[in-house]
Amino acid sequence: MLEQPLLTLGLAFMVPIGYALIGASGLPAQRTRHAAVSFLAALGLAVVGYVITGFALQFGGVGLVHETPGYDGLIWEWSALGVTWGPGWGMAGLAGWGMAGGAATPEARTLALTNLPWVLTAALIPVSTLAGRIPNWATGLLGFLVGALLYPLAGNWTWGGGWLANLGSNLGLAQGLADPGGAGLVHLLGAAVALAGLLVFLKRRPRRVVEAEPVTLPAATFPLLSLLGVGLLFVGLAAWMTANPLLPEEIEVQRVLLHTVLAAASAALFSIGYTGLVAGRYDPLMGTRAAGAAVAASLAAAAYIPAWAALVLGALIGVLTPFAIFTVDRILRWEDPTAGLTIHGLGGLLGLVAVGLLADGMAGVAAGPDFPLQLQAQVTGIAAIGLFGFFAAWLFLVPLAAATHALWAPQAALPATAEVEAPQEDPGPPAPQSPAPYTPAPPVADRS
Repeated sequence: MLEQPLLTLGLAFMVPIGYALIGASGLPAQRTRHAAVSFLAALGLAVVGYVITGFALQFGGVGLVHETPGYDGLIWEWSALGVTWGPGWGMAGLAGWGMAGGAATPEARTLALTNLPWVLTAALIPVSTLAGRIPNWATGLLGFLVGALLYPLAGNWTWGGGWLANLGSNLGLAQGLADPGGAGLVHLLGAAVALAGLLVFLKRRPRRVVEAEPVTLPAATFPLLSLLGVGLLFVGLAAWMTANPLLPEEIEVQRVLLHTVLAAASAALFSIGYTGLVAGRYDPLMGTRAAGAAVAASLAAAAYIPAWAALVLGALIGVLTPFAIFTVDRILRWEDPTAGLTIHGLGGLLGLVAVGLLADGMAGVAAGPDFPLQLQAQVTGIAAIGLFGFFAAWLFLVPLAAATHALWAPQAALPATAEVEAPQEDPGPPAPQSPAPYTPAPPVADRS
């Protein structure tokens, strides 16, 4: 492969860095160091898991649907359905384990490198949501799970020639699931895993005693970092779209990037304007979160919708972002200081739905003539990826949560050591004292 495409592909790693900065901007300052350590450990394990088993599960059968030189040995695809159901029901690849065998080609390694930024992003979402609130070893295992199993299997269904991409030929649902950039595969999947982690490991906050007290905006600890994160998203997305070898030929990269910028700008403006009207001050963190959600939505929708629809999609995301964050934090009482459920869950969901409602047919997908078939394909993909990510992560995390509580419970019962100060009883308010008697000052001697 040429050096220039390799350099371009390297810039795609700006995407997980950008989302990490947006998420960390809302964390308390004392948690940022712990979050950084958790990010590095979990993301490293996600990469290891993807190389060992993930690539094979995702692209072990990609040679059956893409006649690209270098994919000749990746032609083993497994399905739980028999041959009587017809082709295109693939569910897992079975070739290329450990990047060996059929994966030991420059083209296969390029394909693996192209997916690594998205693997890191999908693992980053639940890790950033749970970092500092669950043990480090559990965070690392969660990252390994995403990279080795969850992302690859869902990726096989969408990009590896699996059944979601073939809903059109198998069930007549228009063009099948349309998600060229991974709004569902990366963001919706990551949000579903994060939700499972929140429900398994953490208890909901108690209801506020005084419900009538004013609701404050989420704390913006490092707002400038979140602004930098949004900028890195555009750099990384442009690099990934340019270097992706599996990007469909009918997709115009310039159109995708322009519509992504339009959606993000519209989302940021509407979110900042809404907070200014409601809260009396313009909140930069809410604006960058809305922009990050719009970028996530554009991964699915930007290639298929016109410019005006990108503006409308961004405006909708900008208005809904504060409501979604309020719902998660105040109504459902799930502590999510990174707003991962909103940025990635809301963004991925709306992006996939927008394809079924607003596609103009310029890239081979049309909402009008194919309505409601394309929308049915998109909803099927949403349900399949979201439910798979949630329940698979839930089954994996329940034993970890039980082990964690069993290990921490005895430690919580131990007496306080000399390093930990035992809580003192409240002595109550001091007893009232009578004022001291007035004592006149001594007379000053007359020295005249």
